[in-house]
Amino acid sequence: MASRTAVILGASGSVGQALLAEVVRCGGFSRILIMTRRPLNLQLGAQVEERLVPDMEPNKLSQAVVDALRDLGGEVLGFSVLGVGAGTAKLSLEGHRAVDVDLNAAFARGLKASGKVQHLAFMSAMGADLNAKTTGSGAAGMARYSRVKGEAEAAVRSQGPAVVSIFRPAMIIGSKHTPWLLSAVLPLFAPLTPAKFRSIRTTEIAQAMVAAALHPPAQSAIYNYPEMMTLIASR
Repeated sequence: MASRTAVILGASGSVGQALLAEVVRCGGFSRILIMTRRPLNLQLGAQVEERLVPDMEPNKLSQAVVDALRDLGGEVLGFSVLGVGAGTAKLSLEGHRAVDVDLNAAFARGLKASGKVQHLAFMSAMGADLNAKTTGSGAAGMARYSRVKGEAEAAVRSQGPAVVSIFRPAMIIGSKHTPWLLSAVLPLFAPLTPAKFRSIRTTEIAQAMVAAALHPPAQSAIYNYPEMMTLIASR
């Protein structure tokens, strides 16, 4: 197998855990680097390495990514599923931006600055909109949440690698932030839900992101539910 390295930001969350498991399971990566604030103590194989960034602020994260990739050869692919999650309603606009926009942008800058990464698979959210209002609640699905997600997309595309694949899931089944009853009921309504807005499992997001990474597209694109299912089917 040709040398291929995955660099992951956000591995501690529900989607992040599914992504890490899929990156390991697929067998397509000889080395897997996790950028994390604190040790995750995962037992996933010798190819998984944690790179600690205790003070997770933008400049230090960017530099940590550059340092982690400095001596690597072969193909290097970036993944980010970092996001606040259900806590956005409790945060100020700037507090939300500090994670979803600033840290993701820093990660993207580090990947680009390394000179070794041409593709980033980035998880955003359905409804991301750079022009949405910044007033009101920051809860998922509200205008302010959509605005921050839109700003994050714009930041990683403008500051990151040449190609950024943006994944926009709607309601995520299997996330610790999705009530169990909702997770049980949503699939029943899938036939009545427009494809773009259908709920999706954490494992399916992971499979779609890995499929895109293993066969990087020639240009940046946005992947909603239908496109993610197509990626999975094409593996």
